[in-house]
Amino acid sequence: MYEEKHKHLKELEKVLVSRIDNVSHDLSSEHSADSAEQITERENEDVLRNLKEETQLELKQVRSALKRIDSGEYGMCAKCGEPISAARLDALPYATLCIRCAS
Repeated sequence: MYEEKHKHLKELEKVLVSRIDNVSHDLSSEHSADSAEQITERENEDVLRNLKEETQLELKQVRSALKRIDSGEYGMCAKCGEPISAARLDALPYATLCIRCAS
């Protein structure tokens, strides 16, 4: 029933894993010897760490959605038990709440 969603979520999972790997690689890069550049590098590292944390959270949500597809619980609101609209799942394929409960 949700084969297309499963495929989309698996593709998204690959993108997110790749993004995390790239950010991790960037975070492990050597620092410049120039102290002025080091300040900029540290600011960039803060941005990268935040991006990594957000991406890890999204990956967790994607993997949770994949498990819900496998268990037959996908597309049902975790709060009220009603179906989540197709439009909401199109916009946010790992949504766990219907629009009413999310408001």
